[in-house]
Amino acid sequence: MDKGILIGIAGASGSGKTLVAHNINDRLGSEKVVIIQEDSYYHDLSEIPFDERVGKNFDHPDAFDHDLLVKHLNELREGKTIAHPVYDYKTHSRRKETREVGPHSIIILEGILILSEPRIRDLMDIRIFVDTALDVCFIRRLKRDISERQRSVDSVITQYDKTVRPMYFQFVEPSKRYADIIIPRGGKNMVAIDVITAKIRSLIT
Repeated sequence: MDKGILIGIAGASGSGKTLVAHNINDRLGSEKVVIIQEDSYYHDLSEIPFDERVGKNFDHPDAFDHDLLVKHLNELREGKTIAHPVYDYKTHSRRKETREVGPHSIIILEGILILSEPRIRDLMDIRIFVDTALDVCFIRRLKRDISERQRSVDSVITQYDKTVRPMYFQFVEPSKRYADIIIPRGGKNMVAIDVITAKIRSLIT
């Protein structure tokens, strides 16, 4: 097959990156699209005590195994199959099992720091930044972490104040300048989704 097209979708935690990715996937068809999440490539912290894991900064570039992510992206683009890591948010560690992901025409990578890492950014055919108001992002993150990851309200607020918000201004927001397309209002901006989908179709025809 021809080398896969890589679409990068960045933005704050809770900005709507995943919804954008799934809306694009729905329009183009899952047989053509595979979605890769940067979060799956967090470093495995299973060898350190749980109390220490909880206090780690998960919004800094050093929290991610970008070496492995770059390797896997190159392999997917070359038509190879990868052993995609599976991350457990509740324990802050990788599970022993992996997920087999085969090559697709379109690879969508979404994550908070993918545009701030030059090695990843330079692989992308289209760079997207989802630009959503931070108060909206925080409310979405609060609801998600409580319902899906069994976090307490206090722990979510503490993490947001200590690392999420500062790292957004240090790393995520500045990476917006590298975007080809900026989507305001997140994944519900269907006009932007349609424009992006049309552009992707033009690249694969």
